[in-house]
Amino acid sequence: MRITRGLRRVGAYVRSAPGTYVWLGILFVTTVALHHMSPDFEREFLRQRSTNLEELSQNPVRVLIASAMWIDGGHWLPYAVLYSVFHAPAERWLGTVRWLVVCVAAHVLATLLSQGVLLVAIRRGLAPHSEADALDIGVSYALAGVVGVLTYRIPGPWRYVYLFVVLVFYGLPLAAGPTFTDLGHFASVLIGLACHPLVRGREIPRNPKETGVTPTG
Repeated sequence: MRITRGLRRVGAYVRSAPGTYVWLGILFVTTVALHHMSPDFEREFLRQRSTNLEELSQNPVRVLIASAMWIDGGHWLPYAVLYSVFHAPAERWLGTVRWLVVCVAAHVLATLLSQGVLLVAIRRGLAPHSEADALDIGVSYALAGVVGVLTYRIPGPWRYVYLFVVLVFYGLPLAAGPTFTDLGHFASVLIGLACHPLVRGREIPRNPKETGVTPTG
């Protein structure tokens, strides 16, 4: 009976965030597919789906979509945990449409910003031209955007503690030895924070006792 109740709860949780778990299911399938590719074929296959300067200049829409359906390295389980910890609560809170807007905004805008900066760096001789065809796939920009917008889900004063930890986590790599992906991750967090208009009516009060409202899941 306990196992049955547990499975029902898991099923209900998954159904409450359909976008998150459909996306996660796609990543599982594509990860399995990668395991059946030779290393050389895999790298070339992923490069053609990368949001690098070379591919963005040829077919930006295709690679912006395709790059979010694959993960480099073939390790799916950590993403299952991260999606359950961040994406699922965000989708349940915001609703599927608003959650998806945050994901798309972070993924697209952070990609264009980081690649734009890289293009300038290449033209000024600050980065090698080979970076224009670098491997750049994955879902981390969308995840960072959701991590950012979840700041508004946390009641104060813990909201500021959470925000501080997030900014340090994404800011330290950028300050230590910045790469275009570090810039993209930090920009994604800021984009998530800029999505505040999407959380209006869903934001947790900073001091629930003053409003008589108690935060719920």
